[in-house]
Amino acid sequence: MSRKLMIAGNWKLHLTVEEAVALANAIASGLSRDDLDVLLIPGFLALEPVALSLSTSPVLVGGQNLFWEDQGAYTGEVSGPQLKAAGARYVLVGHSERRQYFGESERTCCLRLNAALKAGLRPILCVGETQAEREAGRTEGVLESQLAGGLAGLEAAQMASVTVAYEPVWAIGTGLTATEEQAAEAHAHIRAWIGSRFDKGVANSTRILYGGSVNPANAAGLLNQPEVDGALVGGASLKAESFLGIIQAA
Repeated sequence: MSRKLMIAGNWKLHLTVEEAVALANAIASGLSRDDLDVLLIPGFLALEPVALSLSTSPVLVGGQNLFWEDQGAYTGEVSGPQLKAAGARYVLVGHSERRQYFGESERTCCLRLNAALKAGLRPILCVGETQAEREAGRTEGVLESQLAGGLAGLEAAQMASVTVAYEPVWAIGTGLTATEEQAAEAHAHIRAWIGSRFDKGVANSTRILYGGSVNPANAAGLLNQPEVDGALVGGASLKAESFLGIIQAA
């Protein structure tokens, strides 16, 4: 089954609103392909201005996180309906930095993922092992645990709106990158797990992105792996030239 490639840029805690809009416009104006999805994920303050600046562009906009309640006394949180109203189409769930620094658990990932679906957003569930877990031979077990937790209770039909991103924690922001073989093995395991949890059709139609120090030089090799359906890019998405280079390499 054919799966449309996606190249997503996660801008994390970078860029002012003005800088984010300028970068979004530079990426949109330099985009020369329409055979893949391009997604920009700015900080919350820049989300609506970026979405408005891209309103006539095919470039999509997403949020970096969301809370599981729609509204209430939850200071500092952002809800799915708020993201949707601001122009978001996608939202990250369970990024490793949320798990590492903010205590994200498999239970809260599941709550956030369901909240995203309820709001009409497409969640991108991030999974990945640490260096210690890889060295201990626990990569597959960690991936299975994170997938099972994040997707708990989901029905097969709901998976049509879910993207999975494999991000080995040891390769995020470190300059290290999984080899093409390591990425291919992990993606194949994730797809096999989805097939066993749901069915083969769901597995074959689920988009699985790779994230972890992707740049224009290594993008082609990683994205050429049969189970890799795109990239979730961090640092290299903060410059239009490098992000467009990854898109061209896809």
